[in-house]
Amino acid sequence: MVKTGIFIVIEGLDGSGKTTQANILSEKLSENYKVLCTAEPSQGKIGSFIRNGYLYEEKRLPKEAEALLFAADRIEHVQNEIASALAEDKIVICDRYIYSSLAYQGSTGLSLDWIKTINARALQPDFSIFIDVSPEQVLERLQRKKSVMETLEIQQKVREVYLKFVEKDELILINGDKSKDDVADALYSVILGLLKKINYQQKKEKNVV
Repeated sequence: MVKTGIFIVIEGLDGSGKTTQANILSEKLSENYKVLCTAEPSQGKIGSFIRNGYLYEEKRLPKEAEALLFAADRIEHVQNEIASALAEDKIVICDRYIYSSLAYQGSTGLSLDWIKTINARALQPDFSIFIDVSPEQVLERLQRKKSVMETLEIQQKVREVYLKFVEKDELILINGDKSKDDVADALYSVILGLLKKINYQQKKEKNVV
């Protein structure tokens, strides 16, 4: 398939509001563009196992196995959903992607180069956003049962990895400590600016999936 759409990734700690912001961004962009909003872990077989089973086990898998599990889901996600949407000239907004693996599994001490290698067959995003909220605040926001990765120590280490990619200009930082509407406005403004910068225009009739 030939990629003609735009691939946007929204990253952040658990409870940072990234899922809400991805949905709001999708709604706003859908007024003028064809949009697909998706997420990882995916709705596929591997992603369903991660979401419904593994994340709420009492103990994490060995870090290498965990990284491979997420990478496998990513390959399935790309092949089953993302690639075809991009080939149909859609803007794809994904809640979590490769940087989540780099941050969460990388924070365990696993080689970032190795994580990149096992994700080498996944599509590279056009734009990657990091919604930054302090680990203390995100854990206060989580009212549901916390997953195996949602402890203060883990979230602090994960944020440190994310911020290193911000420093390298691989992730664009959005301050997530503001109100939901202010964060949404800031995110929308950044994305519109990036689309304008590359002069992105869709050729087909606009709709939302």
